[in-house]
Amino acid sequence: MIPDYQTLMLPLLKLVSDGKEYKYRDLIERLAIEFEVTDEERKELLASGNQAIFDNRVGWAKTYLKKAGLLESPKRATFIITELGRQALEKKPDRIDVNFLKQFPAFLDFRSYSRNNNEIERDDTAVIENNEQTPEEVLDKAYQRIRKSLASELLNRVVDLSPAFFERLVVELLVKMGYGGSIKDAGKALGKSGDEGIDGTIKEDKLGLDVIYIQAKRWKPGNVVGRPELQKFVGALAGQGAKKGIFITTSNFTKEALDYTPRNETKIVLIDGEQLAQLMIDYNLGCTTQQTYELKKIDSDYFGEE
Repeated sequence: MIPDYQTLMLPLLKLVSDGKEYKYRDLIERLAIEFEVTDEERKELLASGNQAIFDNRVGWAKTYLKKAGLLESPKRATFIITELGRQALEKKPDRIDVNFLKQFPAFLDFRSYSRNNNEIERDDTAVIENNEQTPEEVLDKAYQRIRKSLASELLNRVVDLSPAFFERLVVELLVKMGYGGSIKDAGKALGKSGDEGIDGTIKEDKLGLDVIYIQAKRWKPGNVVGRPELQKFVGALAGQGAKKGIFITTSNFTKEALDYTPRNETKIVLIDGEQLAQLMIDYNLGCTTQQTYELKKIDSDYFGEE
């Protein structure tokens, strides 16, 4: 289990207690070993996908210790314990966390400045500290909640579409994803409708070097796609001499369907309702950007003297 950023504060300060300078990357590696963080856990990313969760938490532990005056950075990406940090360790605390750091004036000034300049209310700050999450994690979770709600609303709209509209939606999505060449080309390929869905072929790339067979089922939740439907799909592929297929449904697949693997070399990609909605969000289909936030950090290269 990945430790939270407050749990990392005391071990981090102890690592530099010998007074030597340590590179930030080395501290991350040492803490990973101390807490027995697995390779799989090291690869876990924030929802944004821009940073590893463990690295992010070490970064905030380091930032808070530095703002409290227990750490200092004599040069870029290098840290050393301060006299105040040594004094803090001499008290042999069982834990160093945000509440512990409140005894240091520099940390209180930092918190006050952050609130005043970013309009962060005391209650909001308390939520972050009590949940032991970094600010990025709090923002990521809020983003995921909003995205999940949007995906649910999108899927409800898609299920209520007419067959013709659903056909156009699938065509547009596949083209946005890089398949089918133009909307016009893809529309011709996927022009056969019926069975509350569409069946047809589409170019795998803009040059048409290969063809992918498409089957889509606009089914309501609860009416799941089972293994027999996939077997029929594979049979249809064999009849066309095709080796690649995409099966899209607005509902879900049964476990037997998900576990099904054709005996021949046929490759099938399964896209359920949730994945369909997520792809629509990723490719801005049926939704529009309401507001954009940019997360920025210090450019160490700009301020470096080297």
